[in-house]
Amino acid sequence: MQIGVPRESAAGETRVALTPETAKKLKSQGHVLRVESGAGVAASITDEAYAAAGAEITDRAGALGAELVLKVKSPNAEELALMKPGSALVGMLNPFDKPGLQALATAGLTSFALEAAPRTTRAQSMDVLSSQANIAGYKAVMIAADRYQRFFPMLMTAAGTVKAARVVVLGVGVAGLQAIATAKRLGAVIEASDVRPSVKEQVESLGGKFIDVPYETAEEKEAAEGVGGYAKPMPPSWLARQQAEVAKRVAQADVVITTALIPGRAAPVLVSEEMVRSMKPGSVIVDLAAGKGPEGRGGNCPLTETDQTVVKHGVTLVGETNLAALVAADASALYARNVLDFLKLVISKEGAFQVPADDDIVVACLMTQDGQVKRT
Repeated sequence: MQIGVPRESAAGETRVALTPETAKKLKSQGHVLRVESGAGVAASITDEAYAAAGAEITDRAGALGAELVLKVKSPNAEELALMKPGSALVGMLNPFDKPGLQALATAGLTSFALEAAPRTTRAQSMDVLSSQANIAGYKAVMIAADRYQRFFPMLMTAAGTVKAARVVVLGVGVAGLQAIATAKRLGAVIEASDVRPSVKEQVESLGGKFIDVPYETAEEKEAAEGVGGYAKPMPPSWLARQQAEVAKRVAQADVVITTALIPGRAAPVLVSEEMVRSMKPGSVIVDLAAGKGPEGRGGNCPLTETDQTVVKHGVTLVGETNLAALVAADASALYARNVLDFLKLVISKEGAFQVPADDDIVVACLMTQDGQVKRT
C-alpha cells in the first residue's frame, strides 16, 4: 500500500514519523513510501537518506494523499484538506481533543492515536508516551544543568570544595525516572516524590532518596496504587501532608523537575508560588507539565509560562512543552519504531490495511472510523 510521511507543520515540531531504518523494513514488505521533501531535515535525516532506503521523495500533497499517512502530531485544517476520505492516519492525535477528533471523522479518516495504547506488556514496543517521556526526562536535566549557574557534581579544587547540586524530582513516571538517572550521572544529590508507593524502590535503585509520606486511610492507599500505570487524584488530606514535606525539600533544592500529569485532567499544582518564593536565588524549575495546568495555563507550577523561560522571585522557570523535539534525531528513531510495531497490527501479511476488532491495542487506539468518533 501507499504510505505517506509529510513534514510536520506544528510550531517547534522537529520529529518525523519515519526514519531510513523503518523505511527499509516497510519497503522490504512491498509498500510504496512517499516522503515529503525535507520531512526529516530537522531530525538530521536528508532526502538522500530516505531515497537510499527506497522511499520516493514527493511534495506535500503527494505525502498526505497516500492511503496511509504517518505523522507525529495531528494534522491541521490545511493538511486535512489534502488527505483522501477513506485513508488511514497513525500518529499522536491527542485522544482528549474532541474537536480535533471530530475534524478527523468529518474528513472521513480511519485514525489511530498511539498515546491511547494500553500499558500492557504486549503494547510496550509501541508505547509512544514512554519512549518520548524518557527523552523528555533526560533533556529536562540537561536544560536545568545549562540554566543553573553552578556545578552539578561536588568538586574538590585548590580553591576549595564546591557542593553538589540538590535536585528534587516530583512525579516518578518514565520521565521522572530518567531525570533521576541523568541527574545522578551528573553528580547531583537527588530526592524524589510520587503518590505511588511502588516507585520507592525504583527511586532508590537509581541512587535517589524517596520523600515518603505515610498513608493514614484505606482511601489514600487505594488512590496511591493508581490505574494502568497512572496515578489517580489523591485525597486532600494526603495531598496536604505531601505538600508540607515537599515544600521543605523544594526550599533547599537547587533544581526542581516536575513531571506529574494525569491523562485527560489538568496537571496538579505541586510547586506553589509560595514555594517558589522560598527557593534560593538562581534555582531552576523545569516544568514538564507546562501548558497543561488549570485552563491550559501554568503546569505543575502556576508561575510556569508555556514555551517560555522566565525568572520569577529569583528562580528560573523553564516551560518547554515539547522537550522530546529538542532531541529530534533519537526521538524520531524511537517514535518511528513505535509506529512500525503498531503497523504490524493493522497491515496484513498480504500488505492490506485492516482494523482487527478483536485486538485490544488496535481498538484502544482507534479514534475515528466511517465518519464517527469512536472514543467517547
